[in-house]
Amino acid sequence: MRTILTTGGNGFIGSHTCLVLLNAGFNIIILDSYLNSSKKTFQKISDLSNIKNLEISKRLKFYKGDIRDSFLLDLIFKEAELNQTPIFCVIHFAGLKSVSESNIKPLNYWEVNVSGTINILNIMDKYNCNNFVYSSSAAVYGGSKSNPNEDSIKKPANPYGETKLAVEHLLQNLYLSSPENWRIAVLRYFNPIGAHESGLLGEDPNIEATNIFPDICKVALGKKEFLNIYGNDWPTPDGTGIRDYVHVMDLADGHFEAMQFLFNNDPQIIHLNLGTGIGTSVLELIHTFEKTNSIKVPYKFSQRRIGDVANLVANNKLALTKLNWMPKRNIKKMCVDSWNWYKNKFN
Repeated sequence: MRTILTTGGNGFIGSHTCLVLLNAGFNIIILDSYLNSSKKTFQKISDLSNIKNLEISKRLKFYKGDIRDSFLLDLIFKEAELNQTPIFCVIHFAGLKSVSESNIKPLNYWEVNVSGTINILNIMDKYNCNNFVYSSSAAVYGGSKSNPNEDSIKKPANPYGETKLAVEHLLQNLYLSSPENWRIAVLRYFNPIGAHESGLLGEDPNIEATNIFPDICKVALGKKEFLNIYGNDWPTPDGTGIRDYVHVMDLADGHFEAMQFLFNNDPQIIHLNLGTGIGTSVLELIHTFEKTNSIKVPYKFSQRRIGDVANLVANNKLALTKLNWMPKRNIKKMCVDSWNWYKNKFN
């Protein structure tokens, strides 16, 4: 039974992936700082797993800490070895992710997203752990192409995207330094939304969310007066930005399949877009949410945000070909599951 370390494993995508991995038979160690995640999430992962209570304490462990803490990272790897459950793979979710904040605090983003990743890779190298799954982002493409494939031009439009691309370059260097050892999957997410179908696990940030779906749900709940739509003059059919929204459980399955691909193939580095390949405008998303959940979401238009782009939808053909994976949940399912989660959270 292999042991997987997930950094940021209490976060939105991390928590759902940990649940999938637990149910698939892996031991999971979560490292999370709680900077932008809830302390309740760890217990929810445990409660929703199909593992008996007596076994869960052996299969699921948690460390509170920061990826920049080299001493703690070393301790986690050392304790895993002493317990005869050495860490076989790291799935690296932890990092700062707000596009708008990255324009204001670029030093923070470079320190956490780049320096923090270097810390992890140094410790992995020390303990001969050479399997790495990296949470990258479609932000590496910027607005260079509306349907980018993995070889499209990389032109980030903000510091957040720049840090993600810098780590991708670093991982390429690392792989080429020892191509007979490293197995690396770089997963470029598009726009994760949705929640676990139980309604008990979903996006639960500690700080004000900057992505659209938490705001939609807050407006629907009456906790915000209206939704801000940033720009109605984009070069799109209805003037609002078009994105590729992907269900978080499909993303979680994508991580599992990417990891399995690494385990079952020769050392290599792969880059994969994880998205549905279907574009949805902001207005289309709002109207779908209203229709499927029978609730109104008042909105107003405001100025575009620095770093935003008009249209960004995945070309996901490589992921569909390489992995035993296909996104199964449509935009209606994403809206229903997210709304169920937020109703359970706030009611």
